[in-house]
Amino acid sequence: MTYRVGIDIGGTFTDFALLKGDEVILHKNLSTPEDRSIGVIEGLEALSARESVPLRDFLGRCEAIVHGTTIADNTLIEMNGALTGLITTDGFRDEVEYRRGFKEDIWDVRLEPPPQITPRRRRLTVPERVLHDGSVHKPLDENAVREACRKLRKQGVESVAVSFLFSFINPAHERRVGEIVAEELPGVDVSLSHEVLPRAPEYDRTSTTVVNAYVAPRVTSYLESLVARLKAGGYANQLMVMQASGGVMTVDYIEGSPIRVLASGPAGGVVGGAHVGAAKGAPNLLCVDMGGTSYDMALVTDGAAPAEAGWNMHHRYLIGVPMVKVETLGAGGGSICQVSGGALKVGPRSAGSDPGPISYGRGGTEPTVTDALVMLGILSTDEGFAGGSFSLRRDGVDEAFAAIGREMGTSAEQAAFDSWRVVNANMSQGVRRTTAGKGIDPRDLVMMAYGGNGPAFAAIQAEDLGIDKVLVPKASPTFSALGTLVADPSIDEERSYIGKANALDLGKLRSLWGELAGRAERYFADAGFAPERVSADFQLNMRYPGQNFSLTFDVHGAGRLHDLGFVANGIGECAIELFNARHMAEYNHIRENEVPEVTGVRLASRVATTSPRVMRGFTAAAKAATPAKTRRANLGRGFEDTPIYRGADFVPGDTIASPAIIEESFTTIVVYPGWRARVDDAGDYELVRG
Repeated sequence: MTYRVGIDIGGTFTDFALLKGDEVILHKNLSTPEDRSIGVIEGLEALSARESVPLRDFLGRCEAIVHGTTIADNTLIEMNGALTGLITTDGFRDEVEYRRGFKEDIWDVRLEPPPQITPRRRRLTVPERVLHDGSVHKPLDENAVREACRKLRKQGVESVAVSFLFSFINPAHERRVGEIVAEELPGVDVSLSHEVLPRAPEYDRTSTTVVNAYVAPRVTSYLESLVARLKAGGYANQLMVMQASGGVMTVDYIEGSPIRVLASGPAGGVVGGAHVGAAKGAPNLLCVDMGGTSYDMALVTDGAAPAEAGWNMHHRYLIGVPMVKVETLGAGGGSICQVSGGALKVGPRSAGSDPGPISYGRGGTEPTVTDALVMLGILSTDEGFAGGSFSLRRDGVDEAFAAIGREMGTSAEQAAFDSWRVVNANMSQGVRRTTAGKGIDPRDLVMMAYGGNGPAFAAIQAEDLGIDKVLVPKASPTFSALGTLVADPSIDEERSYIGKANALDLGKLRSLWGELAGRAERYFADAGFAPERVSADFQLNMRYPGQNFSLTFDVHGAGRLHDLGFVANGIGECAIELFNARHMAEYNHIRENEVPEVTGVRLASRVATTSPRVMRGFTAAAKAATPAKTRRANLGRGFEDTPIYRGADFVPGDTIASPAIIEESFTTIVVYPGWRARVDDAGDYELVRG
């Protein structure tokens, strides 16, 4: 028997999905912030024990271990990355601080810019200049570079970003600076902008490179530590890492640009949601993931989770690499409930896994959403929590909410219910902002709810948003981990090319796409995939003259890596037609009398791999399920005896009337008044309003 393991590390729990043939086995254990690789190994040990196989034999049987990590996100959240310096072209020292004049909320006069990763004293310039055509206008002053290195050494920098004008056209100066930094600052990490994001404009490239330099040492050291632990334990294959773009790739590829793992954990859930939703006849989804620390939401359209480059609103830095669009709120089971300025506030501050909520019994003293669910009777203190790894306790919970109640002039139970209302309103309002920004009516979507806490709120959120159907996969508690097993190995890279679409240099296009194809072939070969297994979408970035942002579209889809026969006379006219169609779909207008310009070529390549099989349908005869017991709980209309069902007892066809609480091993599904649930052929849940 061979295995495939998907892993997702969250702020509170580390999730595992073990694929054993067609069987999916779930596991959770608390994350270990001091060294997250320890939590990974502990989870693998638990899975091997479940299979009654020694860890070395278990790892030896693993065909693949795929890992989604929040290490880059946590670095930006905690602002504890490497001490980073920047070397850039004379005159562009403050570009990263200007932020292109962008402000997330133009009406908030008190909104401060994000913390500077590279404060001005660590942003140094050197004389050099490359023009837009790649010609050298001013040679690189190597003595100035060495002097900049000496200044950075005195400040103790651990990582250096290098970003010069038009280095993506001619990278000679950046490469030479990389060599000098290696000589002058041995052991210091170096990020070169033409390697991290080889395209214009310069602010996007500089910002992305600076963030890459900031997170690189932590991401790289963590992955190297994990790889070493896995190899020592008996794992013989390459560790595959989830990318923000929705694909996976080897550690060697990721270490070349660690920023590609930013938000990779949430991306796994969205990819998994798209896979399951398409199989169940729901290609248009609102994916919501409520874990222990955060609430993530994303839109899936026509069965796909599109990756976009641009502002990363969660961390407020511009990230130019492709990322599955996931909006994040500080709303999870560990979000702290408090009174601030006379108003009840929930999140974004979180108790995390250590000490965690009060009910964890690990020393937490501040009430959280999880504690509120205990007070409301939605979560039980009688049963095992997180798969039986520990039990929740009520000790201290009543007192904490009583303190909030005294400040608000209510009872402890009312304070807990108000906390439930506030966090639910926060999440629903976040969804409205996301869908409104895309011009999408949530009533046209199906909600896909997952994460340890997502199903506890899903139906009431859907009701707020006018959504009539919610899908809750059986594997929802570790759905992002399962999503990593759905994602295909992929590489998505681009090169800059600027020119009118009706006057393209065919030789240059072939050269750039050929270079990208060669890189992809090499990395896929290192991962053990033959070139004939790789499919490729050849894409262009285009815009109308004067526009700041480009649109990406396929010029030649589902081809082979070196299949460049389509680059021929007439490609420009074809590209213009495709671009206009894409622009109409995105913005609902085109400029018929203007010739668009190409700003870059892109190659998205992937290898199709085996995904967990998803069943759909309700072929089993419907019958009312029998509750295991009742519990006093408040599901929005006051405390009442509420039927409690055990998910392990269900078979396909079982139906559950409201109000009801379904207890699964790692999550709780709440069937709120006015809803009903049924179990489909796969054992997954469908919640329907009415």
